[in-house]
Amino acid sequence: MVEIGQYNKLKVVKSVDFGLYLDGGDEGEILLPKRYVPADWKVGEEIEVFLYTDSEDRLIATTEKPKAVVGEFACLEVVATSGYGAFLDWGLSKDLLVPFSEQKRKMRVGDRPVVAVYLDEVTDRVVASSKIKDFLSDEPPTYKEGDEVELMVYQQTPIGMKAIINDDHSGVIYRNEVFHPLKTGDKIKGYIKKMRPDGKIDLILQRPGMGKIDAVEEKILNMIKKNGGAIPTTDKSPAEEIYERFGVSKKTYKKAIGALYKKRLIILEKDKTRLA
Repeated sequence: MVEIGQYNKLKVVKSVDFGLYLDGGDEGEILLPKRYVPADWKVGEEIEVFLYTDSEDRLIATTEKPKAVVGEFACLEVVATSGYGAFLDWGLSKDLLVPFSEQKRKMRVGDRPVVAVYLDEVTDRVVASSKIKDFLSDEPPTYKEGDEVELMVYQQTPIGMKAIINDDHSGVIYRNEVFHPLKTGDKIKGYIKKMRPDGKIDLILQRPGMGKIDAVEEKILNMIKKNGGAIPTTDKSPAEEIYERFGVSKKTYKKAIGALYKKRLIILEKDKTRLA
């Protein structure tokens, strides 16, 4: 059975002037238009294609690669609007529709919202929605504090940024724990900071605990060695400067240099840190 909005491997049934017909099983023969036909194909062999419906609701195959498939989240640019909704550039010749009813706020050309790509079961059309919460997992999260996760920032709030966790759940990165610019659509690695009793999840961008400090200690020592035995970064340096140089928060940096100082590996001076 073929899956609309997904990649499928389908056998070539026959060739015609305007493309190839592929075996779609219960869906019958599916056209792969000539402009998408690969150089190497044979009748009876399989071709990997993406399936979607055209403007007349006919099932069409393409070898183009969409920026997201059904079940995924993506940050896509609005390229047009109409009486039906907004249209997003998702990498195919046919743009992706976000119906008005699926827009959290009215979209305008040039916007780059994070959307969920899904299959409308009534029309069999691949469409999108910016109502992210409706497409997150209903299953209780099973993450543990300290777990490494993949994040996508999807909304900015007064307290920080909301992020999709592993394409399943939502969490918050607090603003006072962000040390470099983040924008909607950014994909980053993060960690579970806290699992709250109400089911909400706090996130952090640096690995919590002493394991991270060890890695930072090594990074600081390597940086000092590469710079001739001293660096102009101290515990009084701005948090932004520390993050730009080492990729960690000021709190994490201070713990690391404190540990190095106790091990008598570095000397802390007013305007620099140097090897002992």
